Amino acid sequence: MFSGSIPALVTPFRDGAVDEAAFRRLVDWQIEQGSAALVPCGTTGEAPTLSNDEQHRLFEVCVEQAAGRVPVIAGCGSNDTQTALWHMREAKAIGADAALMVAPYYNRPSQAGLLAHFSYLAEQVDLPIILYNVPGRTVTDIKPETTIELARRFPDRIVGIKDASGDMTRLTAHRLALGPGFVQLCGNDDMALHYNAGGGAGCISVTANIAPRLCAEFQAASLAGDRARAHELNEKLFPLHQALFTDASPGPVKYALAKVLGWIGEEVRLPLVACSPDSRKAVDAGLAHAGIG
Repeated sequence: MFSGSIPALVTPFRDGAVDEAAFRRLVDWQIEQGSAALVPCGTTGEAPTLSNDEQHRLFEVCVEQAAGRVPVIAGCGSNDTQTALWHMREAKAIGADAALMVAPYYNRPSQAGLLAHFSYLAEQVDLPIILYNVPGRTVTDIKPETTIELARRFPDRIVGIKDASGDMTRLTAHRLALGPGFVQLCGNDDMALHYNAGGGAGCISVTANIAPRLCAEFQAASLAGDRARAHELNEKLFPLHQALFTDASPGPVKYALAKVLGWIGEEVRLPLVACSPDSRKAVDAGLAHAGIG
């Protein structure tokens, strides 16, 4: 259903407002460069600082600009179930192909609470859900048994997971219980090579914002079993993967985009700030190693 290189798109800002023209241009460029799907309003898109109106408008612009060329997976998660439901309903009405649903953060629900939260959303809106597990940010961890139970309850709604837990054993646990049809997408660029080797279907990527063609080529080689080419491309991208997290994301990737493309600025919203000089040096070195810019 979803596979390959899927950028978690940055949200361009200009003078405090969403730069819609730059976002449209980014969508077109990503598709032209080979990205397999698009995720607006995820973590990299600074969703926590977007108003609801801005978030829904970005869904609309992304779907409109993609124009059916690639799927759009709208970032709909919230730590409030009713707000997540509102985002899902808007995404469905706008024409998104799926919803990316992060584990509720700050509230710290139990596994029973996670089951109830995601079950409620699956029951209310006819839109495929990709679970998003990133316990380093949310504290809450969607355990494999919870993922498996949700996918068994709602096989047509809970269709996959973006896993940024760093626990590679979960790939096999999910595959044994749910089969290869359950979509497993890596949430860490620097682990994508090994993730795909374990049965993953691709990566929802930060690096693909600035290196979409290389990331698409890497995913194609990796998923086709071309180990030599996959290793070559992974090693070309690896310093950049790491450099983009030398400061709070998406500061480093916005710096890279501003430097290389020019039509996306570095601007982020508080409480984020522009990345540090040391981070810029690391990004510069990663871009040079990857042959970008």
